[in-house]
This record gives sequence, C-alpha cells and structure tokens, in this order.
Amino acid sequence: MLADPQFWVFVAFVIFIGIIFNPVRRILSSNLDNKINDIKTNIDHAENLKNDAYKTLNEIKKKQNEVKDEIEIIQKEAKYKISLIEDNANIKLQQQINKRNELAKIKIDQMTRDANIMVQQYISQSAIAATINFLKNNLDIKEKQNLIDQSMNDLKSIFKN
Repeated sequence: MLADPQFWVFVAFVIFIGIIFNPVRRILSSNLDNKINDIKTNIDHAENLKNDAYKTLNEIKKKQNEVKDEIEIIQKEAKYKISLIEDNANIKLQQQINKRNELAKIKIDQMTRDANIMVQQYISQSAIAATINFLKNNLDIKEKQNLIDQSMNDLKSIFKN
C-alpha cells in the first residue's frame, strides 16, 4: 500500500483538497454572507419603499377625499349662484315685461286719443263743409250779409269779455 503510487496520489489529492477546502470554504461563505447581506438590504429597502408607498397612497387618498369635498362645495356654491342668477334674470325679465306692457298701454291710449281727435276733426270739417254748402245753396245775398253781420257782432262781444 505504501509502495503503490495510486495510494500516494490519493493521499496527495486528500491533502490538496484539505488545503484548498478551508480557503475555498471561507471564500464561499464570505460570498454567501455578502449575498445574504445584500438580499437583506434589498428586502429592507423594499420594505421601506413599501411603507413609503403606503404612506404616499394614504396621503393621496386623503387629498383625493379633500378634493372631492371641495368639488362638492364648489358644486353646491355653483348651484346656489345659478339659482340666484336665474331668480335675478326672472325678476328683470318680469320688470321688462311690465315696462313694455305699460309702454304699450300708453301707446294704445295715445293712439286712441289721436284717432278720436282725427275723427272729431273730420266730423267738424264735414259739418262745416255741409253747412257752407247748405248756406251757399239755400241763402240769398241779403240773408248772407245779415248772417255775416251777426257773426261779427258775436265775435266782438266774445273779444270784449
């Protein structure tokens, strides 16, 4: 056995493995420890990011609720302002309608007065024309002169008074 070269190759192999095993084990364990520490660091970083994300999400939800509340308030104010504007517009419209109705009544009254005056003038002119025609056709010169003299005396008495 001691003379067998295979035995000595085996012994050298075992010694070689024994000598290399310890530094390789240290290198492997340090690399694995470094990897484990990196993974733990990444996990801690990921948990911190997750917690930050939850905080940010909660803040966003809170702001979203505040925005919703503000939107509701703005909508209520807008509806109120719209109703005020509508009320004011209806009041102004009613006032304009009333003014126009009054103006129409005034115009109708004026047109009625004007029409009555025109009818009276037409009747007066027609009566005067008929009277003139009647007097021209039915009176002689002496009666015409008496009528003119009487009219002159009546005008003088009217102007004196």
